[in-house]
Amino acid sequence: MAEDTPSTRAATPAVAAPSAQSAPITPPAPLVAPQQFSVDVLLEKYAKGDEQSADDVFQRVARGVAQAEPAALRESVEALFADNLRHGALGAGRIMSAAGTGIAATLINCFVQPVGDAIQGVDEQGLPGIYVALLQAAETMRRGGGVGYNFSAIRPKGARVRTTSSSASGPCSYMDVFDASCRTVESAGSRRGAQMAVLDCNHPDLLEFIEAKHSKGRWNNFNVSVGVTDEFMRAVEEDQPWQLVHRAEPSPAMRSADDVRQREDGLWVYGERPAREIWDRIMRSTYDVAEPGIVFISRMNEDNNLRAVETIRATNPCGEQPLPAYGCCNLGPLNLTRFVIDPFAQMQGRQASFDWDGLAKRTRTQVRFLDNVLDVTLWPLQQQHDESRAKRRIGVGFTGLGDTLVMLGLRYNSQEGRDFAVRIAKLMRDEAYRASVELAKERGAFALFDAERYLEAGTFASRLPEDIKQAIRRDGIRNSHLLSIAPTGTVSLAFADNASNGIEPAFSWTYTRMKVMADGGRESFDVEDYAYRLYRELGGNVDKLPDYFVSALQMSARDHLEMMAAVQPYVDTSISKTVNVPADYPFHAFESLYFDAWKSGLKGLATYRPNETLGAVLSVSPPQQTSDDTLADTDLDPLRIAIDHRPKGELPAIIEKVEYLTQAGKKSLYVAVSFIEVTGRLGGEDVTIERPIEFFIPTGQRDESQQWITATMRSLSLAARGGFVGRNLQDMRKVSWDRGQVRLGEVQRLDGHRTPRWHDSEVAALAFAIQQILHRRGFLDAEGNQLPSRVLARLPRGQMKAESALPADFGIRPFPSEADARAVTQSEGASGMHVMLGRKCGSCGANAVIRKDGCDFCTACGEVGACG
Repeated sequence: MAEDTPSTRAATPAVAAPSAQSAPITPPAPLVAPQQFSVDVLLEKYAKGDEQSADDVFQRVARGVAQAEPAALRESVEALFADNLRHGALGAGRIMSAAGTGIAATLINCFVQPVGDAIQGVDEQGLPGIYVALLQAAETMRRGGGVGYNFSAIRPKGARVRTTSSSASGPCSYMDVFDASCRTVESAGSRRGAQMAVLDCNHPDLLEFIEAKHSKGRWNNFNVSVGVTDEFMRAVEEDQPWQLVHRAEPSPAMRSADDVRQREDGLWVYGERPAREIWDRIMRSTYDVAEPGIVFISRMNEDNNLRAVETIRATNPCGEQPLPAYGCCNLGPLNLTRFVIDPFAQMQGRQASFDWDGLAKRTRTQVRFLDNVLDVTLWPLQQQHDESRAKRRIGVGFTGLGDTLVMLGLRYNSQEGRDFAVRIAKLMRDEAYRASVELAKERGAFALFDAERYLEAGTFASRLPEDIKQAIRRDGIRNSHLLSIAPTGTVSLAFADNASNGIEPAFSWTYTRMKVMADGGRESFDVEDYAYRLYRELGGNVDKLPDYFVSALQMSARDHLEMMAAVQPYVDTSISKTVNVPADYPFHAFESLYFDAWKSGLKGLATYRPNETLGAVLSVSPPQQTSDDTLADTDLDPLRIAIDHRPKGELPAIIEKVEYLTQAGKKSLYVAVSFIEVTGRLGGEDVTIERPIEFFIPTGQRDESQQWITATMRSLSLAARGGFVGRNLQDMRKVSWDRGQVRLGEVQRLDGHRTPRWHDSEVAALAFAIQQILHRRGFLDAEGNQLPSRVLARLPRGQMKAESALPADFGIRPFPSEADARAVTQSEGASGMHVMLGRKCGSCGANAVIRKDGCDFCTACGEVGACG
């Protein structure tokens, strides 16, 4: 093979118009025509308008991204970018789909966004409140971006909610709301949103978080990971106790426990367990259901080039980008198979080689390409734009490593294969950093650049070759981070003819892949690996493959781990890779993989062990044949059919006024609920029902105090389209805040007496009001539970049930004045005695249960509870 260029090679100018004299010797075009499945994916997911080929897409993307250049350079840079794309460079999915189209979509694949410990506004640490964060996330996903979060700021279950003497429901309950929002959101018309949830290893709700996905259907739109510190890992090693802590004060009931106390640093200890016990719970869950993953937060922060100015708390959904609040993944891989010269030459007794100079040049151009993307993309949020301008993160990576090694005759799970991968990663590191220095000379360094802090001992940049560090000190650097190895998914399938994905080996040489069709159904297709097809076309015998054809399922878990450990030192962010383990892999060996990953300096680890609970998009075995008769009788509950978007035009709707009392006085809102007819199939028969599809409350959007309303209605609308509005409303009924209880509706006791109903927040009160609207419509029962489709199908459509007409006094009866309204909140309860602060009443919801005459007694509604 050709020798690698020396690390002291003079940097090539950051941009130069292509010419016959300067054009590199490029590898030949692919030697095998792309398979039809790859062509179909390209046309369905990436082609726009009258585009018919990959080259059409390349031209559009190059033109769109070159718009960031000065007018005099645009034509030459567009040609440079198009040439790069034709010879192995790629943008991540959002870039290839939306660049140059005029679509109001972001070109950034993923973001990390903060979530604070407040309902709205910002919390004491300046983090956005939960419903503000939800609204921001919905906007980001609507524009095409996935989102990662760390939910650890949210107070744990049982923490005190001031002024109400109630207890918080914890971050897991709010994750249900975020999951509902993501489930049916349209991500720029082409994909649904993806999410990553991280919880710190010392959060009191950690054990609930670990096992939440054991409940079928919960958090289907989240990848979940535990943020693990070095301190925790050492505590596991040494069998030390581990404290679960939070800054939020526990409720009075919890504070009575012996082990609940406040530390000198101000954090509250909610409990203490052996670190090994917690670790075992994590590992058992991961072994059984593949989640949670592990992110080594300490390592991510120590290695960070910007550790002096930011703290990493989370990653993007696939884990290859540890990011600060509002940070982004701007990714672009290089298809390594395009740099193999004379692939499979060993069949004729020759040696295949690799175009190192070509890879170096394409890497440098890719840096400019991705830096331009930051200037031409639409930003869903201003905070994301500001973060990008301050640091200008990009992520040059690669795809097709597994196939490249096969084409060169190298086994992926050999030392030679790992050495070759390291050589690629080191070359790309050095060329990317050199190119970014050149860009800084032309355009300026990123705004927060400080040479001493950037290169201080321990950062990734401090380990660069000395000549590059001297150049950074002298000229600055344009991008704070430059490298990331991401999963390339459909980009590899569409533009690299199904070359192996990212850093992965091929999953299998031939397999079946499920594809979602235009009508929402699924079909299976036979798909072949690129290197396998090329080997066959060049005369190779695929019935007896050489030993260097080693797939992901044919190598050990440790082989996967060793490849990650070899490459990670040359990647300034992280690597997304799945470590496959067989179903019968011993648990103790499985657990040791994670310790080895930590000791090897990895920033995270995700494993997959097949079992009855888990499925896969890819299947080596052909699907079982299903008869047409069986397909015809397949049930499809109309309540469960996902509605991907709101139909155009007007929808039938009802509008109701809801009035309720808060400690600030009476409030009035108008709630609009739109419906749509949905037809499914039950028992072989078509069944049509009416389903709510959209909830809307007109409100002043500039008023920060009303942001929660917009976020709540958007989340509820998405839940309705996904077919689980009833469950979402039940979750909303549990939301509490620290602004006092809210009065809405009435409770009728067994003796016929009617008393006010109390709720722990405006969100909970509004959920109750909407439940009553849907109950009167016949969609939910009186308790807010979902009625089955067969019952709904018998209801008259487009009208209320006669026996459930809207009562004239629904909500709060009108008061003569606001003074009278305030008086009611302080008045006597149904019993004739003053309402007194106490425990929550199971009947009316008021925090007014005291001990009276030896019995539990509600001073708000008069309900008598347990005695003795």
